[in-house]
Amino acid sequence: MTNTQLLAASKDTNGDAPRHPLTRFFRRVSQKTGKIVGSPWTFMGAVIFVLVWFLSGPYFGYSTNWQLVINTTTTIATFLIVFLLQNTQNRDTKALHLKLDELIYVNRKARNALLEAEEELDDEEMKRESQEFKMKRKNSAY
Repeated sequence: MTNTQLLAASKDTNGDAPRHPLTRFFRRVSQKTGKIVGSPWTFMGAVIFVLVWFLSGPYFGYSTNWQLVINTTTTIATFLIVFLLQNTQNRDTKALHLKLDELIYVNRKARNALLEAEEELDDEEMKRESQEFKMKRKNSAY
């Protein structure tokens, strides 16, 4: 693949700045991992793993190595999955903000100043805005 083809293939769907192939690969792995890790089957697999480990305790004499197996396995799995799930969560949050920004932008009554609230407002300002919306909801006819 030539550099031009690689650059064209690595562009966003809207033609924005190119993405590195590693970034695209990580995104795909993160999304698939998020779906797999969040499934009931994975949870059941983890429960079965822990039960097998627990029931094997007497066979291994509750040794240090026996304890090390569960500690090491859970530590490594947690360490790797945190990064993958954080990536997925960040993308979901960005997508949600884009959708909300679009709705705010097309609604003439909305305050466009809130489009960049997550970046522009500090915690106290967000708290005030949140309280203001709470009052609006309380006073509305809905």
